[in-house]
Amino acid sequence: MSRGLFITLEGLDGSGKTTQIKRLSGWMQKRGVVPVITRQPGGTAAGDRIRELLLDSRSVGLAPMTEMALMFGDRAQAIAEVIEPALAAGDTVLCDRFTDSTEAYQGGGRELGSELVLEMHRLICGGLQPDLTLLLLPPLDKSLERARRRNDRVAEKNGPNEGRFESEQDAFFRRVWEKYREIARRDSERVVAIEGDLSIDDVHEQIVEALSERRVIAHSR
Repeated sequence: MSRGLFITLEGLDGSGKTTQIKRLSGWMQKRGVVPVITRQPGGTAAGDRIRELLLDSRSVGLAPMTEMALMFGDRAQAIAEVIEPALAAGDTVLCDRFTDSTEAYQGGGRELGSELVLEMHRLICGGLQPDLTLLLLPPLDKSLERARRRNDRVAEKNGPNEGRFESEQDAFFRRVWEKYREIARRDSERVVAIEGDLSIDDVHEQIVEALSERRVIAHSR
């Protein structure tokens, strides 16, 4: 049995990743492929507990190194429990965030630098890399507006929310955004950057086009 395909979606909160994963999953299912969908942080019982700690607005005072270590702890569990078994079984995995997020948020936003994040990736993840990364990069202000509005709605309905990162200053997110662009330039063979204030349909079309251009469709038929 051939190894499965590992596709990740990246971008700031509010960039539309969740919507596009759903659209891409539906598109694949129409072609006979039922992907395994997961997210980081989260996607496992242990990961969901880590996610609650990392994203809850009540979690204050986490040191950047603690934050990064928790992200990789979650990632190690996801690889062992979800990603590697699915790939070994020949399945396609769609993952909402992977190490690019850690490089962007902790390496860029928290200013820990890329070198440390990539070394942790080598040690913890065994160098596992996505076959294709779809990086959604709408204008920074648009992403932040959507993310903060969504978290406000969740907080009003459910109480404490997952808005710890959204409470950061705009300068933090500018560093994250710029680091994502740096990653896309550096790893252009793997990362497809979809930029601009595009409609949901336009983004989906560009995703499908990226799959076709890189012959990913051949893996999913």
